[in-house]
Order: sequence, then structure tokens, then C-alpha cells
Amino acid sequence: MYETISVEVDARGVATLTMTRVEKHNALNAQMMDELTDAALNLGADAAVRVVILASEGKSFCAGGDLEWMRAQFDATPEIKEREARRLADMLWTLNFMPKPLIGRLQGNAFGGGVGMASVCDVAVGVDRLKMGLTETRLGLIPATIGPYVLARMGEAMARRVFMSARLFDATEAVTLGLLAKCVPADDLDASVEAEVAPYLNCAPGAVAEGKALAQSLGGTVTREAVAASVAALARRWESPESAEGIGAFFEKRKAAWMI
Repeated sequence: MYETISVEVDARGVATLTMTRVEKHNALNAQMMDELTDAALNLGADAAVRVVILASEGKSFCAGGDLEWMRAQFDATPEIKEREARRLADMLWTLNFMPKPLIGRLQGNAFGGGVGMASVCDVAVGVDRLKMGLTETRLGLIPATIGPYVLARMGEAMARRVFMSARLFDATEAVTLGLLAKCVPADDLDASVEAEVAPYLNCAPGAVAEGKALAQSLGGTVTREAVAASVAALARRWESPESAEGIGAFFEKRKAAWMI
């Protein structure tokens, strides 16, 4: 059914939603975003599913937005730019508001949009050797569509430590920043994820769904207005000379003009 992800549901109703673009470090292209959105909608509507684990294959959890997909936006019309930015925003929105607990299993690095993927999880557990970073500004971009979720997870003060600098940070700092609930040795990752899953199997599914919705409404930080603003910000950045230079430099294997 899917080409860039897989979905498995065990006898307990625990679903594992796995990103499988291993050769691209699970970078998010249009197809993958659409498949993740579809899977999240289906899992959210399936009464037999109690908990969802968001995982990935390969060395990286998610390298962020696919740069080929981004480069294609430079010659696109403003309408197509906004449509593609909204594609990413819709995926994040659907995962974030899925009425099931979403547990992130980070077996490797998460950059850019990968940080956004961790931020839409109710709990994210990562291996202690991973690196994370909001690397967009190095490419002349900004962490736009992931911004509402990153800020909801970290808060403004914590986010401003890493939101604009593209600095990489380790798993221990990711815990301090609130992106990860805990970091563990690789051999302990599955047991630690299971420890987050198991309590939900003793809870009333409807109460869990309503409790999650209530927590999100009381937090009040991810709104449709904020998402719309982030879509416009990304589409606008795609039209900037800096983004063309940054992504062009990446593909040409040279330093961007602003790098020392």
C-alpha cells in the first residue's frame, strides 16, 4: 500500500508507523508526507489501535525535508509553493492531533523536519548517541512549518537557544530542551519505548483521546492561525535569494556565500 513507510499493528492494538526511505535518511518528500498523513488519519480512526509508535529504519530517524523537493519549489508558482508548504503542515497537524498516544522511537539523528517529527510525539525516546539540530538557516531557510510544534514542545526561551543557529546538539541536551523525554543506550531503546506504551493499554481509549485533546486545547500553542502563518513563511522563504544560494551550494558541494 505504501512505498516510503510501513504500518504494522500487533495483537494488543499497538501500531508501529515506520519511515523507510533509508537511502535518503528518511528525508521528507511529497510522497512520504502524503503517506504519513494518510496513515495517521487511518490509525487515528481505527478503534482497534490503542497506541502508535513513530519509528524509522536505517541510521537516521529523519534528516528533515528532502532537498530535491525543496529545490523544485524555486521555479514553482507562488500557488504551488504554498500548496507544497501546506503539504508538510498538514502532515504535522494530522500527526500532532491524532487521537491516539504517539510515542517517538528515535534510533538516530533528527535534523530540521526530523525535530518537528519528534515534537509532534506525546513522548519521544532517543538513543544517547544521536544528534539533533534545526539546520534550516544554514541553507538559507527557516524552521517554519515545524515552528508551532517545536515552540509548543520547548517553549520560547529554550527554543531560542537552537532555533536560528543551526547548531547541532546531543541527546542529553535534547532532554534538557524538552525534545526528548529520555535518552538511553541503543540496546535499551525498545524496552524504554515499551515502558511508555504499556501504561496506555490499561487506560480507557476514549478517555485517553479526550485527555490528549484537552491538554492540547489548554496548551493553546498550536493553532490553525499559527500553522497558516508558518505555511506563508516557508513559501516566502523559498522565494528568497538566500534559499536558492544555500540549497544550490549544497548540491554543488561548496560553501554558501555567508559561510566562513
